[in-house]
Amino acid sequence: MTPLYRYPTPEGFDDLLLCSDGEALTGLWFESRDVETQNFASLPPVIQDTFHWLDVYFSGRQPDFTPTYRMKGLTPFRKAVLEAVCDIPFGQTMTYGEIAQQLKTNSAQAVGGAVGWNPICLVVPCHRVIGANGKLVGYGGGMNNKIALLRLEGHIGFS
Repeated sequence: MTPLYRYPTPEGFDDLLLCSDGEALTGLWFESRDVETQNFASLPPVIQDTFHWLDVYFSGRQPDFTPTYRMKGLTPFRKAVLEAVCDIPFGQTMTYGEIAQQLKTNSAQAVGGAVGWNPICLVVPCHRVIGANGKLVGYGGGMNNKIALLRLEGHIGFS
């Protein structure tokens, strides 16, 4: 069983859970239920790096490095979508339709499926993807967290 590590987030966010294959981050998501996690006494280097990245991010700044991560089950389409998501700058948003247009596909819904599949939230900033006309739509980490993340990045109009 892969050990899970809990990152205690600031007030207003659910805590984060992380997992690793020992070399790369393989999962980062908001905690939705109480699970058993690894003791913080001995963290693998990639988890330490990710904790540092999260400390910088939750201080309201874009980290100047990216922790090593690996995604299993990454199809070419998912890869293209998530690369587009990674290109969305800190403090900005993009719609599913804009990503679909950029990738020359007609399906914002397919883009939404690929964004929703993302196993590494925040580092791959799927919270920056919004619906048409600035509408907030689904987020695997919960809408309260999505709103709080967008506010942390300077968007004050979301509620």
